[in-house]
Amino acid sequence: MYEYVNMIQDMNQTLNDNILSFWLNKMIDEEKGGFLGRIDGSDQKHPEADKGAVLNARILWTFSSAYRVTGNCAYRKAAERAKNYLLQYFYDNEFGGIYWTLDADGNPGETKKQIYALGFAVYGLSEYHRATGDAEALDYAIRLYQTIEDHSFDKSKNGYFEAFTRQWQEIGDMRLSAKDANEKKTMNTHLHIIEPYTNLYRVWKDDELRAKLRNLLVIFLDRIVDSDTGHLNLFFDEDWNSKSQIYSYGHDIEASWLLYEAAEVLGDKDLLERVINLLPLILKASSEGLRPDGSLVYEKDMATGHVDEDRHWWVQAESVVGFLNGFEVLGDRLYFDAALNGWNYIKENLLDTENGEWYWSIRQDGSINRIDDKAGLWKCPYHNARMCLEVIERLNKRIGESQKVEEMELHP
Repeated sequence: MYEYVNMIQDMNQTLNDNILSFWLNKMIDEEKGGFLGRIDGSDQKHPEADKGAVLNARILWTFSSAYRVTGNCAYRKAAERAKNYLLQYFYDNEFGGIYWTLDADGNPGETKKQIYALGFAVYGLSEYHRATGDAEALDYAIRLYQTIEDHSFDKSKNGYFEAFTRQWQEIGDMRLSAKDANEKKTMNTHLHIIEPYTNLYRVWKDDELRAKLRNLLVIFLDRIVDSDTGHLNLFFDEDWNSKSQIYSYGHDIEASWLLYEAAEVLGDKDLLERVINLLPLILKASSEGLRPDGSLVYEKDMATGHVDEDRHWWVQAESVVGFLNGFEVLGDRLYFDAALNGWNYIKENLLDTENGEWYWSIRQDGSINRIDDKAGLWKCPYHNARMCLEVIERLNKRIGESQKVEEMELHP
């Protein structure tokens, strides 16, 4: 119990004083609206930087969830700002969907329709509705979910295609980023569709959505998770042939708890049992990337044997949640220890206690990576804030349940 209380206190302080204060005090764009597009690794603002859909949607989710958990009205105000900017500027009223980027003034920049970005918009809007009851947010979340289904779902071979032009035509370059393979279907996009569909189903118990969420879980269990290794296959062609030999430890551990969450919210006992039975294998696969200091390395290329030893901020955050979830579901204390060790590594290495937020990564030699952004198209208050919120909610629940048991034992 003492460990739980200490960890909750750590998470509250990190959430409020290190992460969210940074975004409230440094990232609001008072001149042009919404939020700035970039603060670099040296904490310099770039007011001329493009604004990304993923960044804005993740800000929306983060402050919505923080308001729901803490009741802090400043967080609700920030969430409302993100929601209004998303709907006014990022939403494509002519063709539907979300623009990938805007320029600093809010004009459409890269207008492609990346399904990954639409998924995060659904995630953020559904969480805003969950936190506030806002009807407009739910309406747009449903609208974007239906847009994904209308344009991206592969009715012939199942799954979801990656990207399209603004007018929903085929596009040559479907990649999320330059480091990704240019394939029609990816683990990453499917993971970040199952995530918002789960959240949307929490607040909108639609039968079709339920069927789509169930189908996504089956896709992961049958096609994406390798039943031999427990690792996720990352890239696929249209026919679901795997096109990658990379092990992504952060995605492995993140999927371990997101798949469990989806099955639990869905309330499908058979699928939940399948996920629970597979969970030890996924956790074992994730643990291959653990290091003695409690950190989790980035990835391994099985074709060459090369291991990327960088400790990325999001990988460390997801390891804490994933191993804590493993402890809760499977009851093995070793998983709690892994979560606690991961958190201790974060505290000692990744938190910028002077300027706020987390560094992008720690290199293999222990030096801080100041080349990559502190905030930007991909560096958002999402993985790390979500870690704090998940730990706070989960451990508070465990403390409450323990206290109830003690009361029952005292007063049978």
